[in-house]
Amino acid sequence: MNYKKVIHDNLNNVLGETNFLGLGDRYIGKVRDCYFGKDLSYLITTDRLSAFDRILTTIPFKGQVVTELAMDNFKLTADIIQNHVVDYPDPNVMVVKQAAMLPVEVVVRGYLTGSALVDYQSGRDTSGVKLPNGLMPYSQFAEPLITPSTKAPQGDHDLPISEAEILRSGLVPVSIWQELREKAIALFLRGQELAQKKGLILVDTKYEFGLSAGKLILADEIHTLDSSRYWEADSYLTAYQSEVSPKMLDKQNVRKWLLDQGFKGDGPIPTITDDYRSSVAELYLSSFARLMGRDLAINSQPIIPRIERNLKLTL
Repeated sequence: MNYKKVIHDNLNNVLGETNFLGLGDRYIGKVRDCYFGKDLSYLITTDRLSAFDRILTTIPFKGQVVTELAMDNFKLTADIIQNHVVDYPDPNVMVVKQAAMLPVEVVVRGYLTGSALVDYQSGRDTSGVKLPNGLMPYSQFAEPLITPSTKAPQGDHDLPISEAEILRSGLVPVSIWQELREKAIALFLRGQELAQKKGLILVDTKYEFGLSAGKLILADEIHTLDSSRYWEADSYLTAYQSEVSPKMLDKQNVRKWLLDQGFKGDGPIPTITDDYRSSVAELYLSSFARLMGRDLAINSQPIIPRIERNLKLTL
C-alpha cells in the first residue's frame, strides 16, 4: 500500500491530548492518557512520539498502529498469561480491568545492543547481569536475559535494578517474581517465534505486569514498535560481522536520528518537519504491515469525535 497520500491528508488529524469527562481520574503518560473509572480503566493511545523521556511531536496513525499491534499480540499470547483487556471499542482505545501494577518494568533482551551494549563497553553490569568477556556488538545471547528497571514518573528516567535488589527490597514478592520471570521469558520466545515467521528478529522488549484478584496478569502493551526493538533478519549477519546495527523497523530509528542531531534528551528538541513526521508515520505503517501480514485498516475520521461516539457505546 502507498501510504504517502493518506499520511499527507492526515498530518493534522492527530490525537495529541484528551480530556474526556466521565471516564474517571486521568493520568497522562508519555504516550497514553489513562482514565481510571470505578471498575474499569480506559487506555487511550495518543499519536504522541516520545524518546529520551521527552515528548517530541505527533505522528499520524501512530496511536492506532500501537494499539492494534498490542491487541493482536495480547491475543497471540493469551495461552501464556491472562492479560488486562476487556474491550477494544475504538482504534486508539483499550478498556481494561484494573490491576495493582508491579513497580518494575521487565526488559527481556536477546541481543547485545542499546543500553546493554553501552554498559558492556563501559565495563558495567546491566541490571546486575554480568556478561561474559569477548562479546561483539549485536551478539546474540545464549539465552534471553531479564534486565529490570524501575518505573519512573513522567519526565524522569527509568533506572536499572537487579533481580536481587527487587527481591531484597520487597518490591515484588519472591513467589510472584518467579512466576513473572517464567512468563516474561515465555512471552519473549513467542514474540521471537512470530517475528521469525515474518523474516524479522525480536531483539528486546519490555513488559509490565500487575495483580488482579491476586492473580498475575500482563498489562500495558506487548511487542509494539514503541516497546520493542525489531531487526530485519536478512540484514543481521552482515551487520554483525561489520559491527554495525542491523536494519531496524522500530522507534529506534527516531532515537538514531535524534542522536545524529546531537540530542540526547536535554536541551531544545530539534526541529521536526512535516516531511520527517510523514517518514515516521510511513515507518510505523509499513512495519505494522510487515509484522502482522496485513495493512492497517486506516481510519481517517476526526479522532476526538470518533472516540466520543465509540465510547458512548460502552459506557
